[in-house]
Amino acid sequence: MFHGTASLTRQSIAQNRLLAALPEADCARLEPYLELVALPLGSAVYESGGTQGYMYFPRTAIVSLLYVLEDGASAEIAIVGNEGVVGISLFMGGETTPSRAVVQSAGEGYRLKASILKAEFERGGALQLLLLRYTQALITQMTHHSVEQQLCRWLLLSLDRLPSNEVVMTQELISNMLGVRREGVTEAAGKLQQAGVIEYSRGKITVLDRPKLETIVCECYEVVRRESARLSAR
Repeated sequence: MFHGTASLTRQSIAQNRLLAALPEADCARLEPYLELVALPLGSAVYESGGTQGYMYFPRTAIVSLLYVLEDGASAEIAIVGNEGVVGISLFMGGETTPSRAVVQSAGEGYRLKASILKAEFERGGALQLLLLRYTQALITQMTHHSVEQQLCRWLLLSLDRLPSNEVVMTQELISNMLGVRREGVTEAAGKLQQAGVIEYSRGKITVLDRPKLETIVCECYEVVRRESARLSAR
């Protein structure tokens, strides 16, 4: 599923905004241990209840965090792109988590062994501060609203992490991500399409009117966006 690549440069590492916000000395300590890996669409970065051996810093991939229910169903609780990191339980005191992390948009990311991450976190320096700030932003994401608002928020958070205004995703996958019935997604997408906000065809959603999309979405999207932007502050 994953493969490593050649030596990294500070410029390539900086494509993850959290790593880019680290002071030079802190980044230099981590650099020998960061491994660039492929994150294929649909692959699981970690499973619910499984041991997490690595922390992942997405570069071009987007990872969906899903809460697994007792009946085996799942619902998306947050998404992580190049603004953050996957595997916060490693420094929050847990070796496992009830959620699972699945690649929503294929790409690459950096992985760091859990032992290295914990040692750096316990130094109490810049990385610890950034990870705690990011955790606050991630928690802010974990609020659910109407299906239409959830769909709008999901689209906006995805666009913030993609280079274009297109998101490739079937309605079935969206319904699984949001933890709602497919009919609900069909209805919500239909309303947005009729309003001229999106165009949906063959598993591809094109956002035509982002400002209008931002007026429909709940206020928590803007809170999440602001919290993520704080990562750049030192």
